[in-house]
Amino acid sequence: MTPAQQDAAQAVIDGPRGALYGPFVPLLRSPELMACAQRMGEYLRYRSALGPRLSELAILVTARHWNQPVEWAIHAPVAVEAGIPPAVIDAIAHRLVPQGLSVEEGAVYDFCVELHRYQRVTDATYAAALAAFGEQGVTDLMGLNGYYTFLAMVMNAAQSAVPPSTAAPLPE
Repeated sequence: MTPAQQDAAQAVIDGPRGALYGPFVPLLRSPELMACAQRMGEYLRYRSALGPRLSELAILVTARHWNQPVEWAIHAPVAVEAGIPPAVIDAIAHRLVPQGLSVEEGAVYDFCVELHRYQRVTDATYAAALAAFGEQGVTDLMGLNGYYTFLAMVMNAAQSAVPPSTAAPLPE
């Protein structure tokens, strides 16, 4: 590794992730991009205004939309730990609308699905998210969708290997 790659890799290892894995392996080829992505991801994953439960829900919807098995393998177990019911995760995996979502979970789910499917959200969906999370929360929700889309694209293009996981693989 070049000195810049070593520094970028060490920053990921020293951060809350604790290891270099998933999208950071192919991103290491562009250390400055990886460093910027790592900092954004650290905020969105660990300090988002939405909190871990709702952030993980947004990540799962994004992983499903992009058919991204690495994101799914990493985040489905984290989502369970954060309080997302396994039935909700299974519904998302099978492209079904999850039942029994709280108002906040429904706002996240609807926002993410619309944003991925139509590249925009309706006024009603935006208003529901705004009422639930405020301006910063809606902005962080957009950031989560964009950031995990970026990572999905990187890993899909690089054909990143799926790590061992307790999560069932994404169905075809």
